[in-house]
Amino acid sequence: MIFRKCIIAVVFFILLQPSIWAQQKTNVNLSTKSTHPKLVVGLVIDQMRWDYLYKFEKLYSTNGFNRLKAQGFNCDNTLITHLPTYTAVGHTGIYSGSVPAYHGIVGNNWYDTQTGKMVYCTDDTTVRTIGSDTKAGLMSPKNMQVDVVGDELRLSNNFKSKVIGISLKDRGAILPAGHSANAAFWFDDEAGKWISSSYYMDSLPSWVNAYNSMHKADDLMSKDWNTIMPIEKYTLSSTDNKNYEGTIPGEKTNTFPHQLNQIKEKKYNAFKYTPFANSFSFDFAKNAIEAEKLGKTDVTDFLALSISSTDYIGHTFGPNSIEMEDTYLRLDAEVGSFLQYLDSSFGKGNYLLFLTADHGAANVPGYLNEHQIPGGTFSNKELIKEINDSIAIEFKISNAVVKIENAQLYLNPSIKNELGNDNKVINKIIEILISKPYVSKAFHLSLTNFSNLPDPINTAIANSYFKNRSGDIQIILSPNYFDGGKTGTTHGLWNPYDAHIPLIWFGWNIKSGRTNHEIHMTDIAATLSAILHIQMPNGCIGKVIEDVTK
Repeated sequence: MIFRKCIIAVVFFILLQPSIWAQQKTNVNLSTKSTHPKLVVGLVIDQMRWDYLYKFEKLYSTNGFNRLKAQGFNCDNTLITHLPTYTAVGHTGIYSGSVPAYHGIVGNNWYDTQTGKMVYCTDDTTVRTIGSDTKAGLMSPKNMQVDVVGDELRLSNNFKSKVIGISLKDRGAILPAGHSANAAFWFDDEAGKWISSSYYMDSLPSWVNAYNSMHKADDLMSKDWNTIMPIEKYTLSSTDNKNYEGTIPGEKTNTFPHQLNQIKEKKYNAFKYTPFANSFSFDFAKNAIEAEKLGKTDVTDFLALSISSTDYIGHTFGPNSIEMEDTYLRLDAEVGSFLQYLDSSFGKGNYLLFLTADHGAANVPGYLNEHQIPGGTFSNKELIKEINDSIAIEFKISNAVVKIENAQLYLNPSIKNELGNDNKVINKIIEILISKPYVSKAFHLSLTNFSNLPDPINTAIANSYFKNRSGDIQIILSPNYFDGGKTGTTHGLWNPYDAHIPLIWFGWNIKSGRTNHEIHMTDIAATLSAILHIQMPNGCIGKVIEDVTK
């Protein structure tokens, strides 16, 4: 019997040799270390809390997040030093090394105090949608006042490097790619297609049209979303049926299985709330690398890839849901597959990848309350009404407050002119605000000396004030309180659950290791510039992480 097993083993080994030799022959050139990274990949996981690297660690494979941690350099104490901790601000901060006070992206949206209108971060009515008949492509980076790493990379070699941004979200593709990018692509959830803007091109590349023609989003929405493990194995999450969890748009239940094929109306919007949209994004990115021949010339190319469905799912179900745990187990497999793809395309050590996030997320207050931890929600709309009613009665002034956005209160511009140096109205508004149990502090942004506030709050506020885009009164909320309904969660504050993000460097010239030194989001662009031997972005205030570059 032993002899027979040995014979079988030998035969199997011999039969295997041609495929081994073929693989060695195919990869022989890829094993040679390049003098520069052929491709840089910025992998941003939208709403990825730092603790997800460790919370689900034992459930992850060895190929995804655990491979990055084992073989890469892990900056475990990376913090955001701006407010609000939102998607547009975070993506801009990562790639510019700057803060809202300089780059001007003060939120996903803001109230323009000069025009009296709301502005979306990447709005641009001077351009056209490329790839669909909707308005989803009326976007560009024109509101961003600084450049990014990709711009400086292209400047360094007379624009030979290719830079491409990809994300389901327009802001997740446009702002990281920068002003001089070759392309940015995002998902039009009305048309169900990848699109772009005339800022970048006059028509979609043929490969994008071919990809859109395969209708992969439709295929992915034709099956249910069920857990990949038996549901009773999800012991790191709360139970499935919780009244503080939301629902995928178009569904009536918040429990597994999520019957995606039953969603008919606005199904492409619902698609974003599934982990399958993450797979869709990675697949599109691989197609972009192949079709655009990224990393195939004598200069470094750059792919800014943002994974967005983690944010949609997180907002809906919260960090402690089975949906979130299942999403990260699936995402781990996607990351592993993507790394293997990069290995086979460029050779191990010939590409540079960094993994980070634009922000974290708060625990759902309902979940916290179950465990006697304080937290709750409130309504900005109701708060504005209460303030305006009070000011109208006491000072005979109507509509004193026009907006609360990004935890900042905007006064009516015409009233501000009338008030002049009279701060009685402002003081009254602040008095009302700080009387609320969910408000920790409130102060006039242009009059307050931030240095009397504890760090990191004072630094975040000072880093975030941009004239004509920021509000008049800053609101600092109590921990685990936010504007919203009774289901799901959000982010945006200075607190560690929102501001502590993962950061791992992996690949070209990166040695394995880790540090708990305090590192800031703005240090990412500075470090990347040092590695690439290019100038830092023109608004960069970050410092090089020397532990990474040694």
